[in-house]
Amino acid sequence: MTIVENIRAMREIIQDWKHQNDTVGFVPTMGFLHEGHLSLIRKARKQNDKVVVSIFVNPTQFGPNEDFENYPRNMVIDAQKCDKEGVDLIFAPCTKEMYPDPTYAFVDIDQLGNSLCGATRPGHFRGVCTVVSKLFNIVMPDRAYFGEKDAQQLVIIQKMVYDLNIPVQIVPCPIVREKDGLAMSSRNSTLSTQERIAARVLSQSLEHSKYLMMQGETNASVIRSQMKEKIQLEPLATVEYIEIVDAQTLTPIENVQGDVLIALAVYIGNTRLIDNYRRHLEAT
Repeated sequence: MTIVENIRAMREIIQDWKHQNDTVGFVPTMGFLHEGHLSLIRKARKQNDKVVVSIFVNPTQFGPNEDFENYPRNMVIDAQKCDKEGVDLIFAPCTKEMYPDPTYAFVDIDQLGNSLCGATRPGHFRGVCTVVSKLFNIVMPDRAYFGEKDAQQLVIIQKMVYDLNIPVQIVPCPIVREKDGLAMSSRNSTLSTQERIAARVLSQSLEHSKYLMMQGETNASVIRSQMKEKIQLEPLATVEYIEIVDAQTLTPIENVQGDVLIALAVYIGNTRLIDNYRRHLEAT
């Protein structure tokens, strides 16, 4: 396995692979890899001749009061995990390599990026789209793998690729959960023991929404209200949002039907966690 920090060197390797007609699978990450990331890598390994993982904590998607400096990092462990999974190359640029000068060009999708997580994180998805488009231009993958836990991000990346005619296939991958239901996230490592127990309330509230829909409830307001009541029973939890939206357009809906996304963001102590349930995906 090779670790590359330089864009020019990265492009030379990719061009050599392309000349050999090798397909390239790409898993963009911010590092501190967990089982969710590894599931993406394994899928990429099965479907491509070469696999690239990027490890880059992107500063442009963090707000001024967010946790960029404290975001967990461990390059040594990440490299060991990638090597074990058969990754061919890690692209691990520094911030100056990705943003060498003041940046004037950005990629943004306002309509999809202003709701849900974007409502309280202005500029977040502009940063995501910009860095992902840069990474696509550098790695030139045939396929790129994204987890469904970041549901809004996935929809936005799919729309960006479609609108800008970027020649890459976006491959969605299922949420990977702990045994108690908590969606795997790098931020889980910041939870105390008591907070880790409390964090189960996110998946429990989503399970409750599934139960309500199985019982025939279609009123989105009723489902949201009961989810919020359940979460508020946990003293360490603070709801940022609970939304029920069309899974394609991310617009709020009043009646649950068709392809529906139930998404939530909850603070457990000082740690912000997200989770979701997409009814259409599991129904099919």
